Order: sequence, then C-alpha cells, then structure tokens
Amino acid sequence: MTKVTDWEKARRRHTSGIAHRRHEAAWLHRRRHASGIAHRRHEAAWLDETDALREFRDAFIIAEADTIYLDGNSLGRLPKRTIARLQEIISREWGEQLIRSWNSGWFEAPARIGGKIAKLIGAEPGEVIVGDSTSVNLFKLAMAALMALPQRKVIVSDELNFPSDLYILQGCIELLGGEHTLHILKASDGLQVELDDLQNAVEEKTALVTLSHVIFKSGAMYDMPAITELAHRAGAMVLWDLSHSVGVVPIDLDAWGVDLAIGCTYKYLNGGPGAPAFLYVRKELQERFRSPIWGWFGQQNPFAFDLDYQPTNGIQRFLIGTPPVLSLLALDEALEITLQAGIPAIRKKSVRLTSFLIELFDEHLAPLGFELGTPRQPERRGSHISIRHPEGYRINQALIEEMKVIPDFREPDNIRLGLAPLYTSFSEVQEAIQRIRVVVEKRIYTHYSNQRHAVT
Repeated sequence: MTKVTDWEKARRRHTSGIAHRRHEAAWLHRRRHASGIAHRRHEAAWLDETDALREFRDAFIIAEADTIYLDGNSLGRLPKRTIARLQEIISREWGEQLIRSWNSGWFEAPARIGGKIAKLIGAEPGEVIVGDSTSVNLFKLAMAALMALPQRKVIVSDELNFPSDLYILQGCIELLGGEHTLHILKASDGLQVELDDLQNAVEEKTALVTLSHVIFKSGAMYDMPAITELAHRAGAMVLWDLSHSVGVVPIDLDAWGVDLAIGCTYKYLNGGPGAPAFLYVRKELQERFRSPIWGWFGQQNPFAFDLDYQPTNGIQRFLIGTPPVLSLLALDEALEITLQAGIPAIRKKSVRLTSFLIELFDEHLAPLGFELGTPRQPERRGSHISIRHPEGYRINQALIEEMKVIPDFREPDNIRLGLAPLYTSFSEVQEAIQRIRVVVEKRIYTHYSNQRHAVT
C-alpha cells in the first residue's frame, strides 16, 4: 500500500474544500435566483392588485387561462360586448330590418364611429372617418397631398416605416409620372431616425414627410409635435401612421398641427381581424384636398345618381364605396371600452408594464444573449417591446407551440411582446419572461425549424 504523505492529505483537503465551495456558490446562486423570481412574482401580483384598469380585463374573451397573449399590437382580443352586438346586427338589423337599416344608422356609421376615434387622437368629430384599409387610406391622403403641392417633388420617410406604407408611396410616384423621389432615411441605431437627420433631409423640395408614430419593429416612438413643426417650417406636409400608437399613446393631432393621419383599428382598438381603418384630415385642409379615388359614398348626393362626380363637403369626401357594415359596427362597440378607460390611464399602465418587462429582461434574458430592441426611456417608446436574439424565430415558435406564450416575430431577429393595458396583467409579463428563459436555457427552441410560416 502506498503511504499518503501529509502534503497529499493537505492537497486533498484543499481540493475538496474548493469543490465544496463551488457547490455552495452554485447553490447560493440558484437560491438567490429562485428568491429573485419569487420576489418578482409577488411584485407582479401586487401590481395587479393595485392596477386601476384591472376590471377591464374581464371585458374580453380569455379562452385559455394558461395562455399568455402578447400580440395585442397585431390583433387585439375579442371584447365580450362585441359578440352580443354582432348577434343583434345579424339577427335584427340585417335579418329583420334588411335594407331599412341603412336609414337607421348604417349610412352615418363611418362618420359617427370616426367621431369616437377622434376623441382618442385629439381631433374633432368632423376630422376623422372610418372606411377602407390602412393602405388605401394612405394612398388617398398621400396622393391628395402630392397633388396639392405640385411644385414639390420629394417624399421623406425612413427605412423603419411599415413596408406596405413604402410600397404605397412608390406606387404614388409611378402614377404621378415618376417625377417624384422617395427619400428613405437610415436609422443609425436601428431604432429610429435622429431629429437632426430629419432636419437635414426636409427642405424646399419636400412635399410630404410620412412616418410611423410608433415603429412596428422596435416600438420606438417619434416626437410627433417636433417633427410636424420641422416639416412645416420647410413648407412640407406631414402624414402620420398611427397604427401602433392609437389606443395606447396620448395623441393630440389638432394641438400639434398635424395635417394628415391614418391608422388601423384591429390592434389596440380591438376592432377584430380586417376591421376598417380610419383617416384624419385637418379641417382647414378638407376643402382644398380631393381624394384620388372618386367613389359613391364620397359623392355630394349619392342617391341622385348624377353621372358627373362632385365631392361632398368635409371628411366624407374621402370615403369611396359601401363600408363593411359588420366589421364597422363591431369596432363601434369595442371603442366604448377604450373610451371608458381613457388614454391617460391606459398610457400610465402601459409605461408601468413595459418598464417592468425591461427590468425582468435585464435580470433574466440579457445574460442569455438577448438584446433589447426598444428604447429604455418611456417617452421614446409605445406599448410593445422588441427583444432580439440570433435564434429569435425558433424561440418564437417554441413559445407558441410548447410554452403557451403568443408573441410575434419580425425579421431578422425581433420577438415582439405587445402589452395591451386593457387586458395584459403584470403577472402574465413576469411568467412570460420565465417561460422565455426556460426555452433558451433548456434549448427547447432547437427542436423547431427555421423555415418561416406564411404569417410570422
């Protein structure tokens, strides 16, 4: 038998001590981590208990209690009251009243519902109307602005604008003979274009500046009054896309001197899939502008059936054809919930939700290779947070298919977490972050393909 020296005994005790300390450190780390999660869970519960909007969650259909829905920035939840309203429309107004319902509220619905949206965006009732899609409304207003400033031939936008907005602008240029130029600004930080860069781009040849108020990928929010003033100093008009800000961010179009705006209604306004969009034209511009599409509902007296088009007065002239009544009136009901809650309270909760999520991101996701794709300053962001990861698409798929968390994905690596203050809870945010952490730590995402679905 080999004799163990005193030196070897000491070395073994030392090695054993190191191993013991390593195990102890790992145990303490796990304990602190678990303690941190428990603390955050209690914090989320307290925030839910003290949430001034907590009762509004019950106004929506939540079919799967264990599913965390974080895609209200793409499609809002179904309001319960919408179901009853649609049943009434279908069975009584359509089923019994038939065509008589056009004279019992249907014909006036685009302007009446536009008046409700006007309250959410700082406009007068006669400045907003509902009808057509966001893209069609952008086309109508962009063409109207460009035709009103025939000597100016430059449109300014940015690379972060929603791509279909840029497609529409490209189509407008072609229809106008190709004489206009679309100047697409670059964003140095990938979040939004700097104000100085916009200042340098907007000059005497600029006809129109058109941007998304809240950018669809990053959730970054532009300073609307500052950019509007900047454009006006150069003699240009401004057209804002409000699709990712209406219903969650304070907007004051009249006070900020905005010329034109458009927006969809199926995100934070909960109008339903394919719900009609809205457009805004400042009152003093309405008689000066003409829609490039001359349709029946924009005619001065549509049921006179005159052969020559004469636009009606006011915002109604920007309508084209028969509105989709079922979707229009479904939106009418959904808007009442947002109006009841009020934008100030919604925005306050939105800031708290997004701030809480960013805190959790720093604690649990940043160490796993995620990058924050949204500004940290509350005044610079809307109500969705983008988290970026090289495996973003597969992580997103694993969350949906296996973890019952529903966000969405935007190329190349953005997982968007849409927080809808009317129904998203702080506890859902806390739990969602933990499920995302599990997907990455346990490499669950590796079981999923990188092959993109048609809708991401």
